[in-house]
Amino acid sequence: MGSAAELAAAVLMLAGFPAIMVAALIPSVPAFAAATAVTYLADHYLHRQGSYLINRLSKVRAGLSIRFLIRELLLILLLARLDLSNNLIFYGATACFIAFYGLQAPHGALVTLIRNRRRLPVATRNVDLASRIRIPDAPRFGLLNRSAEKMLHLDLAAVVGILVAAQLDTATPGFIGIGVTIGLGSLYVVALMPYVRGKKVPPNADKVLAKVDEWLRDYKPETVLYFSGSKDSAYQVNMWLETMEQLDSKPLILLRERVILQNLAPTTVPVICVPGGVHLMNMDLSSVRVALYAANVGKNIHLLRVPTMKHVFIGHGDSDKLASVNPFSKAYDEVWVAGRAGRDRYAIADVGVRDEDIVEVGRPQLAPIQDWQGVPEGRMPTVLYAPTWEGWDGDPGNTSLMLAGENIVKKLLKADPPVRVLYKPHPFTGTVLAKAGAAHDKVTALIEKAAAERAADPRFQADAAAVAAAKAELARIEARLTVLVGSGGGEKGDEAEATRDGVVDVARYEEIARLRGEWNDAYWRSFPVWEHRVITGSEPRLYDCFNVSDAMVSDISSVVSDFIASGKPYAVTDSAGLGVEEFKRQNTAVRAATILSNKASELGGLLDAVRDPAGDPLAEDRVELRQYLLGPDEPTSIEQFNTAVANLAIKAEARNVGQESRAAASAAETVV
Repeated sequence: MGSAAELAAAVLMLAGFPAIMVAALIPSVPAFAAATAVTYLADHYLHRQGSYLINRLSKVRAGLSIRFLIRELLLILLLARLDLSNNLIFYGATACFIAFYGLQAPHGALVTLIRNRRRLPVATRNVDLASRIRIPDAPRFGLLNRSAEKMLHLDLAAVVGILVAAQLDTATPGFIGIGVTIGLGSLYVVALMPYVRGKKVPPNADKVLAKVDEWLRDYKPETVLYFSGSKDSAYQVNMWLETMEQLDSKPLILLRERVILQNLAPTTVPVICVPGGVHLMNMDLSSVRVALYAANVGKNIHLLRVPTMKHVFIGHGDSDKLASVNPFSKAYDEVWVAGRAGRDRYAIADVGVRDEDIVEVGRPQLAPIQDWQGVPEGRMPTVLYAPTWEGWDGDPGNTSLMLAGENIVKKLLKADPPVRVLYKPHPFTGTVLAKAGAAHDKVTALIEKAAAERAADPRFQADAAAVAAAKAELARIEARLTVLVGSGGGEKGDEAEATRDGVVDVARYEEIARLRGEWNDAYWRSFPVWEHRVITGSEPRLYDCFNVSDAMVSDISSVVSDFIASGKPYAVTDSAGLGVEEFKRQNTAVRAATILSNKASELGGLLDAVRDPAGDPLAEDRVELRQYLLGPDEPTSIEQFNTAVANLAIKAEARNVGQESRAAASAAETVV
């Protein structure tokens, strides 16, 4: 269950069906009606929430249709127990439900047929297909959205009418309800029929693919970002969108799963989602010279097989985790890393990646992270606690949260002189281990309690007028964002419509980006600078938290490597108890960190460095480590990245010209 409300709804639904049966056997019309209403409402709520229970019930043959059928059969039982088995309403109810379920077959067939015909072989964003092929509107009134649920709920009119008829001992309400149910069900089927023929059907797959190739020949993409993965991995491609927008060459994003496209952040770069491997391999990508890969996955082979472009692994983070030295990386022409540390990792790992194939390009994503100039005069220092999650293997050493989280937060909250604590947990926290979720809850409770106590303490004063003005500004910005996102980025009728109409409005996109920056500024001004805060969700972003913090406590992950770009003091917890020297030996990113044990007794060193930067013993180490991990500050990372793309494109073109020359020479010899 995703929440207490979902758990309550699940209990009510599962208990409701036995209650309906008991009410039918008693028999009691009011009790039957009440229990039935509970199951309808609970079932509907769980569907809207996408509850895991709903999925499980369908796996054990207790899916949506079966649950509706059981309610209807129990209603027939109720009528029989009320001695109405020879009454006209009994025969009417039986005939109604037989006919109603008879309508399910054509309804389901039409929905499936329409969806199949409207599912294009590719889905796109920022690709102008509307001027090349005709893609008709999706069925109106949401006829395809949650269609089975909508169709089945049409039995509600008959159920209510029959119950009223049974209670009042008159058949009229029952037959009115029966008429409404059968009528609406029939209308639903009739409404779907026009969408399976004529101009309401999109072109076939061959024509769509031909027009996509036509667009590619006109656009002539030069650099492709290729990505395949699950819904939860969408962040790995999203982190590269801004970099792709800043390329000097023509960019294109190629995705392999529709769910990634659905979770792709807004971008101005053309996007093509090609689920079929054969379709991708036949796609005209002859103008592409550089292909960038953000993850090592099996489907990469569908593009890696193309020899006319050079292939580069760019990854999705820079850390000391094993994923950063995956042996599969030797399949690429080059591997791009942030700094010297990445090169050395591959050398130490000895997994077959040659040193000459490694290029240092910095981390373009880190541009928003600001350099630290010390704590501003008169402001309380802010310490960010950003632990990573427990990982798929549940190793206690993955995260500090379970073994050290409470100790870290308690010491920060009791610091003297005081500091402000920001807590931003990893979004996956608690998804594998309940213990991690429980630790998160305890840390959250500690921070919220301390925040309440500080707000009531007369020593901490807030500029009420400034806070109120910031909140008003925040509300104004959010209202405008809601309008912009709703009018320009709202959901289309279906994927085909989204492909047809999914060309970004650049002016709207730029305004949204500007407003998000203003939102971030207003957010931090909307509460006092001394207020402890638990920050979850996508906004404010982690880098925004970096910029308002003066120090950070975290774990081994790319978060630490990214934070190093700020030059600020940081601490990392040795949760596995390796010992300081061994911990530093195994993890490059902690060599300029304050190393914490699970008791967090070493936190004082971190706080001293924040309060007195001049006496910080690790300051010079952080400068050296920053360059080692992330490369030089000049030229900028995006300039380094663009240079690497250009150089590799030249190599790809040279290879292609060489192949053409050899082919021409061979042909000439054959003629002679």
